[in-house]
Amino acid sequence: MLSPTPRYLFCALLLCLPLAVFFTITSPTTTFTNYHQNPIVARNNHVSQAIRNLIPSPPPSQTQTQTLHPGDDGSLLRLASQVNPKPSSPKKVAFLFLTTTPLPLAPLWELYFNQAQRHLFNIYVHADPRYMYNPPFSGAFADRVFRSEPAQRFTPSLSSAARRLLAHALLDDKANSMFALISPSCIPLRSFNFTYRFLTKSQKSFVEILKNERGAYGRWAARGSTAMLPEVKFREFRIGSQFWVLTRKHAKLVVSDRRIYAKFNQTCLRRDACFPEENYFPTLIHMRDPRGSVSATLTHVNWNWSGRSSGHPRMYKASEVGPELIASLRNSRLRYGDDGSESNSSVREKSHPFLFARKFSPDCIQPLLRIANHTLLKD
Repeated sequence: MLSPTPRYLFCALLLCLPLAVFFTITSPTTTFTNYHQNPIVARNNHVSQAIRNLIPSPPPSQTQTQTLHPGDDGSLLRLASQVNPKPSSPKKVAFLFLTTTPLPLAPLWELYFNQAQRHLFNIYVHADPRYMYNPPFSGAFADRVFRSEPAQRFTPSLSSAARRLLAHALLDDKANSMFALISPSCIPLRSFNFTYRFLTKSQKSFVEILKNERGAYGRWAARGSTAMLPEVKFREFRIGSQFWVLTRKHAKLVVSDRRIYAKFNQTCLRRDACFPEENYFPTLIHMRDPRGSVSATLTHVNWNWSGRSSGHPRMYKASEVGPELIASLRNSRLRYGDDGSESNSSVREKSHPFLFARKFSPDCIQPLLRIANHTLLKD
């Protein structure tokens, strides 16, 4: 075999050079994660790796979770606190469903939302990820579950869940004007059009703010006799319904708050007096903007029953559902509390309608659907 000459080797090198250049150009030296499924990152390829790490991939579960916003509460709340407090037009109502069940009354809410023009409302669901949702959320609730954390009674987690819902709703749509917190046992008492007109005309939130309620000191001291000091003195402490309607201004106030919430976010030493979801929101609004809220809830609840000592309101059964019950709930008068400014005479002159009611058992769905079109959703 002949030995290759230098001239032969030189010619061979020239022939191989283009192939070497081709593979060098087309072979990547760095592996990039594909973020095309996330609209935020797709529009902002220059975002830092630190911010990318805040956006988790959807969990492998039967409930698809929206992950368009930061994946930890600190970043989420900080981002939401920067939104414009004035809504754009046309105004929308944000319905915030906080649940650990598959929403047994969803068919009724479907009828309710079907009355509405789609551009006038948004739905947000916080679903405790520890539970199976079978059947999964569908219809108007499909793809409306946002990042959720475990939430249970006697802990600050219910308040955290509500704050999380507010943050998502603020970031999701700048037209969201009023934010209504809804429970899975809650029903609408009026048509969508009635509710929309009433809420979007209001310049105030609706938060029950009660002073000197029975057991107030025990609730205030549930984390320790001085745990709430100096930020929340007992004379500033308030009690109210967990279910409220907030203006966009107050929704921003809630997600921006760190100082007051840090007190309510402490672990309780007394479980039987630990109800942060019924104390934090009334106390915050009372301390920061009492005149910006009507001191009453728009969600009817019946505490006048023999089992009220259990800490739960009356649960309506299927046999009780009918036009008479709905008329009775609609005609009930709101309980007005302390807004920091008005006299007893002016409180007696107030008259606002209940828009929602609870608690209704899951077996109420069929009788509710039977009276929906001619009674429940008709003004």
